[in-house]
Amino acid sequence: MSQATTLDPIVLALVQNRLDHIARQMGWVMTRTARSPIFSQSHDFSCFIADPDGILVSQADGIPIHTGGGGFAVRALLRDFAGDIADGDVFILNDTYTAGGNHLPDWVIARPVFVGDQLIAFACNRAHQADIGGGAAGTYNSEAREIFHEGIRLPVMKLIAEGDTRQDIWRLLMINTRTAEALDGDLRAMIGSTRIGAERIAALVAELGMARYRDYFEGILAHANRAFRRCIAAIPDGDYYAEEAIDNDCFEPLDDAIRVRLGVRGEDLEVDFTGSAPQIQGFKNSSVANTWSAVYMALLSYFDPDLPRNEGAFRNMTITAPEGSIVNARAPAAMTMNTVFVAHEIVHAIWKTLNQALPERSCAGWAKAIHGPTSGRVPGQGSDNTSGGDDSPFVMYHWNAASGGGGVDGRDGFNQIGQLTALGGLVLPNMETYEQLYPMLFKRQEFRTDTGGPGAFRGGTGCHYEVQVQVEADYSFRGEGLHTPSCFGAAGGEAGAVGEMELAFADGGTEQPPKYAVRHYQPLTMRAASPGGGGWGDARQRASASVLRDVRDEVVSRRAAEEVYGVVISADGKSVDQAATAALRAR
Repeated sequence: MSQATTLDPIVLALVQNRLDHIARQMGWVMTRTARSPIFSQSHDFSCFIADPDGILVSQADGIPIHTGGGGFAVRALLRDFAGDIADGDVFILNDTYTAGGNHLPDWVIARPVFVGDQLIAFACNRAHQADIGGGAAGTYNSEAREIFHEGIRLPVMKLIAEGDTRQDIWRLLMINTRTAEALDGDLRAMIGSTRIGAERIAALVAELGMARYRDYFEGILAHANRAFRRCIAAIPDGDYYAEEAIDNDCFEPLDDAIRVRLGVRGEDLEVDFTGSAPQIQGFKNSSVANTWSAVYMALLSYFDPDLPRNEGAFRNMTITAPEGSIVNARAPAAMTMNTVFVAHEIVHAIWKTLNQALPERSCAGWAKAIHGPTSGRVPGQGSDNTSGGDDSPFVMYHWNAASGGGGVDGRDGFNQIGQLTALGGLVLPNMETYEQLYPMLFKRQEFRTDTGGPGAFRGGTGCHYEVQVQVEADYSFRGEGLHTPSCFGAAGGEAGAVGEMELAFADGGTEQPPKYAVRHYQPLTMRAASPGGGGWGDARQRASASVLRDVRDEVVSRRAAEEVYGVVISADGKSVDQAATAALRAR
């Protein structure tokens, strides 16, 4: 019997909860001290803890696509700085090919944790920077064809050496961003969050004792694996195949797909992407860390919500991702979009295989995003709040144009939620605050009508979004959810509506932007209709009271209530005509 199996299960649970709480505390520090709204409001960062071997043992409820591959970054650090890691060091990295990064905007601050002279863990924060240079402001260069177009590449570097900040590296980082003031504050917030995490991890290990803490770390990983093995054992043995279409390479139409085979043999699992599309010329290619993270996310989100979120869960799984494919691209392929697309497609493909294997747990697909960043300069103000000060650069993400989520048995899809790879962890910002920070005037944000995928539990509706951009600005379009369906129904449900976007100019002209492009415009009004999520189950089985609520909320029309759901609403709109409904549904 292993040492891990002899641990007191109550103490083991407490240790897991303490580590998870520490990871969340790191996130609270980041939210309260970071300078950029992308962190303080939208929470586009994630904190995690790794053991001294670089194995992920805990992650906060942040952005799942960030943390699942966090172990790759720490293991790159251990490889590059073997024998040169000291108390007080802090490391920084982002590169997808050399440093275990998922994409370049996500910078990792990793702080080794020591008790005495012994390395015991790493406290880490991975955060999406608002701007890292490159060919387009805001990190998303839709016209990138290789990674050199996407911003500064950081191998694993020692940013702080035994408590002393490397000012040469700091200056290098500051001159490679358009928003240096914000980045300076954000990096300090990241560093501070890992310091708080390191202090608390060290205190926990001191309580457990140096002779036993590794047993508890191993116990946490082994418990996660036992729990995940039980999930896999419930799947009938066999091979399950699915694919998720890819209709563009960011420059031209494309007819290809992410293809996956899910092989189940007892408690063991194979995830094989053989046959997936070759790497493409655009910036949707995936790194190894990003692909592994997307696989972890797809599996953990499908099963019991109490499954531990650490790397131990997947000891019984193998992943095959052919080199040179879109899920494991060779250098110097561009990659910035990969944490949204193709991660979204990877998750969808795996969910589809699981829907075949476990139809009782099936879930519908989420709609894809249509929004990107806008960047420009905020007109300066003098000391008396009149014009005359220096203009300052800004990068604003249009999170509020978020799309609809997919339905599951027992719950409708979320009408408006951040992209799938955040699983709700990306917070939609406060519009009033954004109007104070940016030269924007928001005109409309409301749920769409008849756009959620029909089902017994319908898909999310998406939203109408309209904003006046009051200065000339650059736009990096990333509209994967435009023009073609981007989700799927499950258990007899149907896909949601497609997304739409229009730019309206001062001269009265309009333009429909492409899915991907970088453009510069004078002041304009952006109008978007984000796509709806997929529905679950037969729409004619939807509870009539739920249809009535939807009609009264104006997310389903009276016509669709009758034609799609078979529910007749009374003339006054306050109740269901039960007799007419029964007759209609009986046809």
